[in-house]
Amino acid sequence: MTKEDNLSKVSLLYFSPTHTSKQMAEAVAEGVSASRIESIDLTCDLGNAPIHITEGVAIVAVPVYAGRVAPLALERLRRVTANRIPVTLLVIYGNRAYDDALVELSDTLTTLGFIPTSAGAFIGEHSYSRSLMPIAEGRPDATDLSIARRFGNDSRPFLLAAHSCVPHLPLPGNRPYKPVSTPTPAVPISTDNCTSCGICVDVCPTGAISITNGERPVTNPDLCIKCCACVKDCPSDARIFNTPYTKKLHTNCSLYQTPTLFFPV
Repeated sequence: MTKEDNLSKVSLLYFSPTHTSKQMAEAVAEGVSASRIESIDLTCDLGNAPIHITEGVAIVAVPVYAGRVAPLALERLRRVTANRIPVTLLVIYGNRAYDDALVELSDTLTTLGFIPTSAGAFIGEHSYSRSLMPIAEGRPDATDLSIARRFGNDSRPFLLAAHSCVPHLPLPGNRPYKPVSTPTPAVPISTDNCTSCGICVDVCPTGAISITNGERPVTNPDLCIKCCACVKDCPSDARIFNTPYTKKLHTNCSLYQTPTLFFPV
């Protein structure tokens, strides 16, 4: 098998409640230009069957939560095993910081049998963003996607070489990782605009939302991860999530951030 055979297939694995991780993974895959792409969407996958990656290369994209990989994304990734598969890592953060997320993702994927070869920290619209207090609104934008495609192309030689020469990929972050505070019990709610269409139920990654007898959706605070997929995807703009963190993030995290890319040394 030649080195080019390693790029016969790229497996995209992503956890993407508000679609930004998926967008970035697909853009990077365009740049990698593999012959075949297989998408593995872990977002609403409530199963526990093992997932085995046995050929080609991989791209893994996950959102950042409080400077760490979103806990549910890590939980679902741990169903995956790889047979020394070169991987490009992507974390998507809401314009504040990604802190220890890349290191945590790299460590996790290494234990699962992947070989980290390149990494990128990209910006996506924050899940708490709303019209009057935007936080990275509209990200990823056209510039982000263009950078992602170039990053995929620039990652090709490292993905190809990983089997014969395991790369040293220096990443920012700390071990032990920063602690994550206990989440508040607040959850998105529905307004009078709600039509009980059920889309919020379908897009919730944890099955936290239910509708009974056509009533307004009810959200289980023990299951809600505050990803705001239900808010972003509601066709009636009937889901809202009022949290003081929105104003804080809007005030302190409004500067335009650019993606940060990492390659082996």
